[in-house]
Amino acid sequence: MVKAPTHAPFLGLALLSLLAALWAGWIRIGWEWPPIQASLPGVHGPLMVAGFLGTLIALERAVALRHKWMVLSPLFSGVGAIALILGGLDLAGVLFFTFGSIILVAIFYVIVRQHFVLYTVAMALGALAYAIGSLLWLSGWSIPRVTLWWQAFLVLTIAGERLELGRLIRFPRRVIQAFVISCALLLIGLLYSAFDHMNGTRLFSLGLLALAAWFLANDIARRTIQQAGLPRYTAICLLTGYVWLGVGGIIGILKGGQAAGPVYDAFVHTVMVGFVLSMIFGHAPIIFPAILSLPLGYTPYFYAPLVLLHGSLVLRIAGDLSLWMQLRQWGGLLNGIAVLTFLGIIAIAIANAQRTSID
Repeated sequence: MVKAPTHAPFLGLALLSLLAALWAGWIRIGWEWPPIQASLPGVHGPLMVAGFLGTLIALERAVALRHKWMVLSPLFSGVGAIALILGGLDLAGVLFFTFGSIILVAIFYVIVRQHFVLYTVAMALGALAYAIGSLLWLSGWSIPRVTLWWQAFLVLTIAGERLELGRLIRFPRRVIQAFVISCALLLIGLLYSAFDHMNGTRLFSLGLLALAAWFLANDIARRTIQQAGLPRYTAICLLTGYVWLGVGGIIGILKGGQAAGPVYDAFVHTVMVGFVLSMIFGHAPIIFPAILSLPLGYTPYFYAPLVLLHGSLVLRIAGDLSLWMQLRQWGGLLNGIAVLTFLGIIAIAIANAQRTSID
């Protein structure tokens, strides 16, 4: 059995990856700050997806299932991040990320065998997309082409988790069918993108837009937003995230697959920042205490970084689409500051909750 206190170092690796990814992202977007090492800006995406999010998702599953071998997935992802941060070990980093993603597939294989239902299958397909993307990166594919596979990993993982919570609503058959069709569009587009990246991305983006519409119409957040405290905050995170997912879908449909440039930046970050980080902001007050076995009290200060995240993303996307690079730079800088502010508030909330429990 895995004891909860042993999980703190893995969370530390995830947070280290996040900090390095933020610094790399700021340099990539044009801030002339010294890199830790020359190749760091080029691995901003892998550090964020595999080093931070891949480690965090795998760690969450390892904590829930309590099989010792499952911690190998966040361990490999975390070690891969360190290899990329240090530089000169890029191949080792890619290998460790790939090992971590393959073990995550094995974790979801166990989950699907125990509970063969639609939401576990969706999450398992997401993990499979993560592993395939990592293998493609290892084989020499460029990061912009691999990014679509990593987006599928995160979108399908979140979609499966939201569908699981939807059991409380008991969706009618037509709603479930709409969910399946939306995921199928995304997966078909993903596979087609391997042969035609431009139009495959358009079909993939149609799946993103369909999923965003499905979330906005059916997610339980539409009900919990009427409550107070943490449920309302989480619901606002989710619903605003779904709007950004739809925006990303629209950009991808109109512009198709891009290899680089402002449009590529807009497409990637509407999904990765607007959607994925909104989900992280909404669920962190639940995930972090579960991993660390520490209490965390709700505070309305959680709204401050959330507003900054979305406001700065508006600036960034406006800068991208108008080719106003200074606006894009400031939006990107404030994106990262929003994340750091959120982490600070989480740390203070944990400290306050511990102090209260002792008193």
